[in-house]
Amino acid sequence: MPDLSGFIPLLVILVGIAAAAALIRLAVKVMWKVAEPNEALIISGFTRGSHGTADGMDFKIVTGKGAFVVPGLQTVRALTLTLNETELKVSCVTSQGIQVVVEGVVIFKIGDSTPFIANAARRFLGQQPKMESQVYNVFEGHLRSIIGSMTVEEIIRERDKLASQVRSASGIEMEKLGLVVDSLQIKDLEDPTGYIQNLAKPHIAQVKMEARIAEATRNREASEKEAEAAALIADAQSISAIKQSAAQANAERARANAAQAGPLADATARQQVVVQETEVAKLEADREEQKLQTTIRKPADAKAYAQRTEAEAQKSADISAAEARARKTELEAQANATAAAATAGATKLTGEAEAAATTARGNAAASAIKAKALAEADGIKARGEALGTNQDAVINQQLAENMPAIIAAAAEPFAHVGQLTVLNGGEGINSMVGGILSQVGNYLPALTAALKNGKETPRQPPKAPNA
Repeated sequence: MPDLSGFIPLLVILVGIAAAAALIRLAVKVMWKVAEPNEALIISGFTRGSHGTADGMDFKIVTGKGAFVVPGLQTVRALTLTLNETELKVSCVTSQGIQVVVEGVVIFKIGDSTPFIANAARRFLGQQPKMESQVYNVFEGHLRSIIGSMTVEEIIRERDKLASQVRSASGIEMEKLGLVVDSLQIKDLEDPTGYIQNLAKPHIAQVKMEARIAEATRNREASEKEAEAAALIADAQSISAIKQSAAQANAERARANAAQAGPLADATARQQVVVQETEVAKLEADREEQKLQTTIRKPADAKAYAQRTEAEAQKSADISAAEARARKTELEAQANATAAAATAGATKLTGEAEAAATTARGNAAASAIKAKALAEADGIKARGEALGTNQDAVINQQLAENMPAIIAAAAEPFAHVGQLTVLNGGEGINSMVGGILSQVGNYLPALTAALKNGKETPRQPPKAPNA
């Protein structure tokens, strides 16, 4: 069996050390106190002359660190530094004698500096809930005092000024209590007398009036804008409709022009052909007329003019001779009547002389008529001789002379037509011109026969063709 006599003392020593260490640890845990960030430790008891004791105070203030507290010799208590708030509802009277009720809230706390903590510890240590009532009493008095020097209008307009004055007035008292005001807010202002409400009525009425005016103005402007917009829309729609109608009309016109292009081209071509043919016919007629003028009409006119001149000269001579004979007879009758009146009686001889004179005048007139008839007979005879020698030429001459009158008479019914509608395009024009020419052609045989027979040229114009 081993010898344990030497090991037992060592074990006792180790156990004693461990017990001492545990005892020391327990003692430290019990004696060491640490202040939380939002509190201050107030240590009272055996602290005279120790570091950290407030001036003139027999207690120690510890914030943000720890300190040894000897049980039985010292006492430690915590003083919270957190925020506190107190609701205010104070009945006050303004400088106008008007009662108002002020509602607000005060947010306060114990000051962080040692003097504030010391003041608060002396007054509220162990009785911190009483801080609210104390703060209420302080601010109640100052609110009544300051509001008593202000009007309702100033209170309404200058709440920040009111709060600032109250805080300034209560600063000294709050410092004595060890308290600091973080915030003072005036939440509401009640008016039991209705002064504020009546004070606001004119402004409310003005605001309502301005609001109604503004609303009416906006409605009017909106109506004007809507009317302008509607007018613009209507104008745009009208312009669009006009453009669409114009485009449709242009399209219809283009289609109609395209549809009529072929017939119009044909009609234009045929019209040009007719114009050219008419020009050719006119040139041929002019050539024939010049030919007739040169070969037939001028010689015949010269011969007829010579015959007419001779007949008129003869007629003038016969008339002059007859008139001379009648004058001579009249003079002789007058002379005989004068002589007979002297011898046989004026009345009988005068009647016979007048009868003789009347007979002489009748003979002279008969001679003149006879001379005119002889001249016309000579002209007819010359014409007959011309017809006998070159009948076709004379007839062609007469036809050429009467052709403008014939064509004018045939086209005369169209002179009173304001607007002529020709069907079938160029074919209708050709049909109309052909009808006129056929009427002229129907009239030419009758004219030719009349000229051959020596009769007067028919004056009835041909009928116009149906158009």
